[in-house]
Amino acid sequence: MAIGERIHFFRTMRGMTQKYLGMALGFPEKSADVRLAQYENGSRTPKADVTAALAQVLDISPKALDVPDIDSYTGLMHTLFTLEDRYGLEVCECEDEVHLRVHIHKGRDAA
Repeated sequence: MAIGERIHFFRTMRGMTQKYLGMALGFPEKSADVRLAQYENGSRTPKADVTAALAQVLDISPKALDVPDIDSYTGLMHTLFTLEDRYGLEVCECEDEVHLRVHIHKGRDAA
């Protein structure tokens, strides 16, 4: 999931409009929603200071907005958190084995 999709996901999860989030970041009211739309559709990429501010306003770790590096434990954990949020990934135990389970009705691509 690209950074724009992540911004959209967390913004909608928090019940915020693009205008509200843009204004919370300090963008002028007239262009706040346009700027957020540009970030979400990928036509603009937020700079590091904006990404940090987004994370603070959305009350998430800045790592949650990064494209994960699954070669690091932190990146792998944030990937698993994203899978949990999007697809209902959960850890379960069956016959003394640990499994990861995805809910088939959660998420647009789950099958």
